[in-house]
Amino acid sequence: MSFTDELKSAVTPRAALLVIGVLALQLLFIASYVGALHDPKPKDVPFGVVAPGPAAKETADKLAKLPGDPLDPRVVEDEAAARHQIMNRDIDGALLVDPKGTDDTLLVGSGGGTVLATALEKIATRVDGAEKRTVKAVDVAPASPRDFDGLSSFYLVVGWCVGGYLCASILAISAGARATNRQRALIRTGVMALYSIAGGLGGALIIGPVLDALPGSIMGLWGLGSLVVFSVGMITLALQSLTGIVGIGLAVLLVVIAGNPSAGGAFPLPMLPPFWKAIGPWLPPGAGTWAARSIAYFKGNAITGPMLVLAAWAVLGTVITLVMSALRGDRQPGQRPAMEEDTGSHRR
Repeated sequence: MSFTDELKSAVTPRAALLVIGVLALQLLFIASYVGALHDPKPKDVPFGVVAPGPAAKETADKLAKLPGDPLDPRVVEDEAAARHQIMNRDIDGALLVDPKGTDDTLLVGSGGGTVLATALEKIATRVDGAEKRTVKAVDVAPASPRDFDGLSSFYLVVGWCVGGYLCASILAISAGARATNRQRALIRTGVMALYSIAGGLGGALIIGPVLDALPGSIMGLWGLGSLVVFSVGMITLALQSLTGIVGIGLAVLLVVIAGNPSAGGAFPLPMLPPFWKAIGPWLPPGAGTWAARSIAYFKGNAITGPMLVLAAWAVLGTVITLVMSALRGDRQPGQRPAMEEDTGSHRR
Protein backbone atom coordinates (compact mmCIF):
# COMPACT_ATOMS: atom_id res chain seq x y z
CA MET A 1 0.00 0.00 0.00
CA SER A 2 1.36 3.42 -0.99
CA PHE A 3 1.84 6.24 1.46
CA THR A 4 -1.11 8.10 -0.10
CA ASP A 5 -3.38 5.10 0.32
CA GLU A 6 -2.17 4.64 3.91
CA LEU A 7 -2.83 8.31 4.61
CA LYS A 8 -6.36 8.11 3.22
CA SER A 9 -7.00 5.03 5.32
CA ALA A 10 -5.55 6.51 8.50
CA VAL A 11 -7.10 9.98 8.19
CA THR A 12 -10.71 9.52 7.21
CA PRO A 13 -12.91 12.53 6.38
CA ARG A 14 -14.65 12.09 9.71
CA ALA A 15 -11.34 12.03 11.59
CA ALA A 16 -10.22 15.15 9.74
CA LEU A 17 -13.41 16.96 10.73
CA LEU A 18 -12.93 15.96 14.35
CA VAL A 19 -9.34 17.25 14.31
CA ILE A 20 -10.54 20.54 12.83
CA GLY A 21 -13.15 20.69 15.59
CA VAL A 22 -10.49 20.16 18.24
CA LEU A 23 -8.39 22.94 16.69
CA ALA A 24 -11.42 25.24 16.83
CA LEU A 25 -11.96 24.39 20.51
CA GLN A 26 -8.29 25.10 21.24
CA LEU A 27 -8.44 28.53 19.62
CA LEU A 28 -11.75 29.34 21.31
CA PHE A 29 -10.22 28.32 24.65
CA ILE A 30 -7.37 30.80 24.17
CA ALA A 31 -9.68 33.56 22.93
CA SER A 32 -12.18 33.09 25.77
CA TYR A 33 -9.73 32.92 28.67
CA VAL A 34 -7.45 35.70 27.44
CA GLY A 35 -10.39 37.83 26.35
CA ALA A 36 -12.09 37.55 29.73
CA LEU A 37 -9.10 37.78 32.04
CA HIS A 38 -6.30 39.76 30.39
CA ASP A 39 -7.41 43.24 31.50
CA PRO A 40 -9.79 43.12 34.50
CA LYS A 41 -11.33 46.44 35.49
CA PRO A 42 -14.22 47.20 37.84
CA LYS A 43 -17.25 48.34 35.87
CA ASP A 44 -20.60 49.41 37.30
CA VAL A 45 -19.92 47.73 40.64
CA PRO A 46 -23.06 47.95 42.84
CA PHE A 47 -21.94 50.35 45.57
CA GLY A 48 -23.70 52.01 48.50
CA VAL A 49 -23.22 55.50 49.89
CA VAL A 50 -24.16 56.45 53.44
CA ALA A 51 -24.00 60.15 54.29
CA PRO A 52 -26.17 62.70 56.08
CA GLY A 53 -28.74 64.76 54.17
CA PRO A 54 -27.89 66.07 50.70
CA ALA A 55 -24.28 64.88 51.06
CA ALA A 56 -25.39 61.32 50.27
CA LYS A 57 -26.72 62.14 46.81
CA GLU A 58 -23.84 64.52 46.12
CA THR A 59 -21.31 61.81 46.95
CA ALA A 60 -23.19 59.22 44.90
CA ASP A 61 -23.32 61.56 41.90
CA LYS A 62 -19.59 62.25 42.23
CA LEU A 63 -18.78 58.53 42.32
CA ALA A 64 -21.03 57.90 39.33
CA LYS A 65 -18.92 60.32 37.27
CA LEU A 66 -15.58 58.62 37.92
CA PRO A 67 -13.60 57.90 34.71
CA GLY A 68 -14.40 54.47 33.31
CA ASP A 69 -17.61 54.14 35.35
CA PRO A 70 -16.14 51.71 37.89
CA LEU A 71 -19.04 52.16 40.32
CA ASP A 72 -22.81 52.03 40.17
CA PRO A 73 -23.52 54.01 43.36
CA ARG A 74 -26.83 54.26 45.17
CA VAL A 75 -27.80 56.00 48.42
CA VAL A 76 -28.24 53.66 51.39
CA GLU A 77 -30.08 54.70 54.54
CA ASP A 78 -27.49 53.84 57.18
CA GLU A 79 -24.60 51.55 58.07
CA ALA A 80 -26.89 48.72 59.16
CA ALA A 81 -28.68 48.81 55.83
CA ALA A 82 -25.36 48.85 53.98
CA ARG A 83 -24.09 45.83 55.90
CA HIS A 84 -27.37 44.01 55.24
CA GLN A 85 -27.18 44.69 51.51
CA ILE A 86 -23.58 43.49 51.33
CA MET A 87 -24.47 40.29 53.18
CA ASN A 88 -27.47 39.86 50.87
CA ARG A 89 -25.11 40.41 47.91
CA ASP A 90 -27.13 43.34 46.59
CA ILE A 91 -24.04 45.58 46.67
CA ASP A 92 -20.33 44.81 46.78
CA GLY A 93 -19.26 47.67 49.01
CA ALA A 94 -20.35 50.90 50.68
CA LEU A 95 -18.75 54.19 51.67
CA LEU A 96 -19.74 55.60 55.06
CA VAL A 97 -19.04 59.32 55.07
CA ASP A 98 -18.22 60.83 58.46
CA PRO A 99 -20.06 64.18 58.66
CA LYS A 100 -18.06 65.36 61.68
CA GLY A 101 -14.55 64.59 60.49
CA THR A 102 -12.37 63.51 57.61
CA ASP A 103 -12.16 59.79 58.36
CA ASP A 104 -14.56 57.71 56.27
CA THR A 105 -15.23 53.96 56.35
CA LEU A 106 -15.39 51.56 53.41
CA LEU A 107 -17.40 48.37 53.89
CA VAL A 108 -16.41 45.45 51.67
CA GLY A 109 -17.01 41.70 51.55
CA SER A 110 -13.85 39.94 50.42
CA GLY A 111 -15.63 36.59 50.57
CA GLY A 112 -17.18 37.57 47.24
CA GLY A 113 -13.72 38.07 45.75
CA THR A 114 -10.67 39.65 47.34
CA VAL A 115 -9.56 41.20 44.04
CA LEU A 116 -12.77 43.23 43.86
CA ALA A 117 -12.55 44.25 47.52
CA THR A 118 -8.99 45.48 46.92
CA ALA A 119 -10.08 47.39 43.81
CA LEU A 120 -12.86 49.13 45.76
CA GLU A 121 -10.39 50.10 48.48
CA LYS A 122 -8.07 51.66 45.91
CA ILE A 123 -10.92 53.62 44.34
CA ALA A 124 -12.17 54.91 47.70
CA THR A 125 -8.66 55.83 48.81
CA ARG A 126 -8.06 57.77 45.60
CA VAL A 127 -11.38 59.62 45.78
CA ASP A 128 -11.07 60.52 49.47
CA GLY A 129 -7.40 61.45 49.06
CA ALA A 130 -8.31 64.02 46.42
CA GLU A 131 -10.43 65.76 49.07
CA LYS A 132 -7.90 65.46 51.88
CA ARG A 133 -9.89 62.70 53.55
CA THR A 134 -8.88 59.23 54.65
CA VAL A 135 -10.72 55.95 54.40
CA LYS A 136 -10.51 52.76 56.46
CA ALA A 137 -11.68 49.45 55.02
CA VAL A 138 -13.85 47.15 57.15
CA ASP A 139 -14.46 43.63 55.85
CA VAL A 140 -17.97 42.52 56.80
CA ALA A 141 -17.69 39.14 55.04
CA PRO A 142 -13.98 38.28 55.13
CA ALA A 143 -12.56 35.47 53.06
CA SER A 144 -10.88 32.71 55.02
CA PRO A 145 -7.12 33.21 55.50
CA ARG A 146 -6.71 29.74 53.96
CA ASP A 147 -8.76 30.74 50.91
CA PHE A 148 -6.19 32.65 48.85
CA ASP A 149 -7.84 35.41 46.79
CA GLY A 150 -11.19 33.74 47.44
CA LEU A 151 -10.47 31.16 44.74
CA SER A 152 -11.25 27.96 46.64
CA SER A 153 -14.96 28.10 45.84
CA PHE A 154 -14.19 28.53 42.14
CA TYR A 155 -11.74 25.62 42.06
CA LEU A 156 -14.25 23.49 43.94
CA VAL A 157 -16.95 24.19 41.35
CA VAL A 158 -14.52 23.61 38.47
CA GLY A 159 -13.74 20.19 39.97
CA TRP A 160 -17.41 19.37 40.22
CA CYS A 161 -17.99 20.45 36.61
CA VAL A 162 -15.05 18.37 35.37
CA GLY A 163 -16.42 15.34 37.19
CA GLY A 164 -19.84 15.85 35.62
CA TYR A 165 -18.79 15.92 32.01
CA LEU A 166 -16.07 13.28 32.43
CA CYS A 167 -18.53 10.83 33.96
CA ALA A 168 -21.03 11.47 31.17
CA SER A 169 -18.27 11.11 28.59
CA ILE A 170 -17.15 7.78 30.04
CA LEU A 171 -20.72 6.49 29.93
CA ALA A 172 -20.80 7.40 26.24
CA ILE A 173 -17.37 6.09 25.29
CA SER A 174 -17.89 2.78 27.06
CA ALA A 175 -21.25 1.96 25.50
CA GLY A 176 -22.04 4.35 22.67
CA ALA A 177 -22.71 8.07 22.75
CA ARG A 178 -26.42 7.75 22.10
CA ALA A 179 -28.54 5.67 24.44
CA THR A 180 -30.49 3.32 22.15
CA ASN A 181 -33.59 2.96 24.33
CA ARG A 182 -35.38 4.55 27.23
CA GLN A 183 -34.23 1.95 29.73
CA ARG A 184 -30.58 2.57 28.96
CA ALA A 185 -31.12 6.32 29.19
CA LEU A 186 -32.77 5.85 32.59
CA ILE A 187 -29.83 3.73 33.74
CA ARG A 188 -27.35 6.39 32.64
CA THR A 189 -29.41 9.06 34.40
CA GLY A 190 -29.46 6.96 37.58
CA VAL A 191 -25.71 6.38 37.43
CA MET A 192 -25.20 10.11 36.90
CA ALA A 193 -27.36 10.89 39.95
CA LEU A 194 -25.44 8.48 42.21
CA TYR A 195 -22.12 9.79 40.95
CA SER A 196 -23.29 13.36 41.58
CA ILE A 197 -24.20 12.63 45.19
CA ALA A 198 -20.81 11.03 45.80
CA GLY A 199 -18.92 13.77 43.97
CA GLY A 200 -20.77 16.54 45.78
CA LEU A 201 -20.05 15.01 49.18
CA GLY A 202 -16.41 14.32 48.35
CA GLY A 203 -15.79 17.88 47.22
CA ALA A 204 -17.49 19.35 50.29
CA LEU A 205 -15.43 17.18 52.64
CA ILE A 206 -12.14 17.94 50.90
CA ILE A 207 -12.68 21.71 50.77
CA GLY A 208 -13.93 21.82 54.35
CA PRO A 209 -12.79 19.33 57.01
CA VAL A 210 -9.81 17.96 55.08
CA LEU A 211 -8.14 21.15 53.79
CA ASP A 212 -10.00 23.77 55.83
CA ALA A 213 -9.96 25.97 52.73
CA LEU A 214 -13.59 27.06 52.77
CA PRO A 215 -15.99 27.63 55.68
CA GLY A 216 -19.73 27.16 55.50
CA SER A 217 -22.27 24.37 55.80
CA ILE A 218 -21.00 20.98 54.67
CA MET A 219 -24.57 19.94 53.95
CA GLY A 220 -25.15 23.08 51.92
CA LEU A 221 -22.01 22.56 49.87
CA TRP A 222 -22.86 18.88 49.43
CA GLY A 223 -26.26 19.75 48.01
CA LEU A 224 -24.79 22.40 45.75
CA GLY A 225 -22.04 20.08 44.53
CA SER A 226 -24.48 17.30 43.75
CA LEU A 227 -26.59 19.68 41.69
CA VAL A 228 -23.56 21.11 39.84
CA VAL A 229 -22.25 17.65 38.93
CA PHE A 230 -25.67 16.39 37.89
CA SER A 231 -26.53 19.46 35.79
CA VAL A 232 -23.22 19.33 33.89
CA GLY A 233 -23.39 15.56 33.50
CA MET A 234 -26.96 15.57 32.19
CA ILE A 235 -26.42 18.41 29.74
CA THR A 236 -23.39 16.48 28.45
CA LEU A 237 -25.52 13.35 28.01
CA ALA A 238 -28.16 15.46 26.27
CA LEU A 239 -25.64 16.93 23.84
CA GLN A 240 -24.35 13.42 23.13
CA SER A 241 -27.89 12.19 22.50
CA LEU A 242 -28.32 14.97 19.94
CA THR A 243 -24.94 14.91 18.19
CA GLY A 244 -23.14 11.74 19.24
CA ILE A 245 -19.53 11.93 20.35
CA VAL A 246 -19.39 15.54 19.13
CA GLY A 247 -21.52 16.31 22.18
CA ILE A 248 -18.44 15.89 24.39
CA GLY A 249 -16.77 18.74 22.53
CA LEU A 250 -19.92 20.85 22.78
CA ALA A 251 -19.98 20.24 26.54
CA VAL A 252 -16.37 21.40 26.79
CA LEU A 253 -17.29 24.49 24.77
CA LEU A 254 -20.21 25.28 27.07
CA VAL A 255 -18.70 24.49 30.46
CA VAL A 256 -14.94 24.96 30.09
CA ILE A 257 -14.47 27.48 27.30
CA ALA A 258 -17.50 29.70 27.93
CA GLY A 259 -18.29 28.84 31.53
CA ASN A 260 -15.02 28.90 33.46
CA PRO A 261 -13.63 32.32 32.46
CA SER A 262 -17.07 33.91 32.92
CA ALA A 263 -17.69 32.29 36.33
CA GLY A 264 -16.36 35.20 38.36
CA GLY A 265 -13.70 33.02 39.95
CA ALA A 266 -10.36 34.65 39.28
CA PHE A 267 -12.06 38.02 38.89
CA PRO A 268 -15.61 38.67 40.17
CA LEU A 269 -18.30 39.44 37.61
CA PRO A 270 -18.10 43.27 37.87
CA MET A 271 -14.48 43.06 36.69
CA LEU A 272 -15.18 41.02 33.55
CA PRO A 273 -15.83 42.37 30.03
CA PRO A 274 -19.53 42.75 29.12
CA PHE A 275 -19.93 39.50 27.17
CA TRP A 276 -18.50 37.26 29.89
CA LYS A 277 -20.24 39.25 32.61
CA ALA A 278 -23.56 38.67 30.84
CA ILE A 279 -23.26 34.92 30.24
CA GLY A 280 -21.50 33.93 33.47
CA PRO A 281 -24.51 33.76 35.83
CA TRP A 282 -26.44 31.59 33.35
CA LEU A 283 -23.84 28.83 33.02
CA PRO A 284 -23.11 26.09 35.60
CA PRO A 285 -19.62 27.29 36.64
CA GLY A 286 -20.83 30.82 37.28
CA ALA A 287 -23.99 29.81 39.09
CA GLY A 288 -22.05 27.28 41.16
CA THR A 289 -19.26 29.71 42.10
CA TRP A 290 -21.74 32.38 43.21
CA ALA A 291 -23.70 29.88 45.30
CA ALA A 292 -20.56 28.37 46.87
CA ARG A 293 -19.35 31.80 47.99
CA SER A 294 -22.78 32.64 49.33
CA ILE A 295 -22.87 29.45 51.38
CA ALA A 296 -19.33 29.97 52.66
CA TYR A 297 -19.34 33.69 53.45
CA PHE A 298 -22.81 35.24 53.12
CA LYS A 299 -24.96 32.97 55.31
CA GLY A 300 -26.47 31.27 52.27
CA ASN A 301 -28.07 34.48 50.99
CA ALA A 302 -28.84 35.14 47.33
CA ILE A 303 -28.57 31.56 46.12
CA THR A 304 -32.12 31.06 44.83
CA GLY A 305 -31.34 32.34 41.34
CA PRO A 306 -28.14 30.32 40.85
CA MET A 307 -29.78 27.16 42.19
CA LEU A 308 -32.67 27.62 39.75
CA VAL A 309 -30.16 28.03 36.92
CA LEU A 310 -28.45 24.77 37.85
CA ALA A 311 -31.78 23.01 38.26
CA ALA A 312 -32.89 24.25 34.84
CA TRP A 313 -29.77 22.81 33.20
CA ALA A 314 -30.34 19.50 35.02
CA VAL A 315 -33.98 19.30 33.98
CA LEU A 316 -33.24 20.32 30.39
CA GLY A 317 -30.49 17.74 30.09
CA THR A 318 -32.61 14.98 31.60
CA VAL A 319 -35.63 15.71 29.40
CA ILE A 320 -33.59 15.84 26.18
CA THR A 321 -31.74 12.63 27.06
CA LEU A 322 -34.94 10.70 27.82
CA VAL A 323 -36.94 12.11 24.90
CA MET A 324 -34.20 11.40 22.36
CA SER A 325 -33.78 7.84 23.63
CA ALA A 326 -37.55 7.29 23.40
CA LEU A 327 -37.69 8.66 19.85
CA ARG A 328 -34.75 6.52 18.81
CA GLY A 329 -36.41 3.44 20.25
CA ASP A 330 -39.71 4.28 18.54
CA ARG A 331 -38.02 4.52 15.16
CA GLN A 332 -36.69 0.95 15.49
CA PRO A 333 -39.59 -1.17 16.79
CA GLY A 334 -38.62 -4.80 17.13
CA GLN A 335 -35.24 -4.23 15.54
CA ARG A 336 -31.78 -4.68 16.91
CA PRO A 337 -30.25 -1.23 17.57
CA ALA A 338 -27.95 -0.05 14.82
CA MET A 339 -24.25 0.31 15.35
CA GLU A 340 -23.29 3.63 16.93
CA GLU A 341 -21.87 5.37 13.91
CA ASP A 342 -20.31 8.11 15.99
CA THR A 343 -18.23 5.88 18.22
CA GLY A 344 -17.72 2.82 16.13
CA SER A 345 -18.91 0.73 19.07
CA HIS A 346 -20.25 -2.79 18.68
CA ARG A 347 -23.94 -3.52 18.18
CA ARG A 348 -25.77 -3.86 21.46
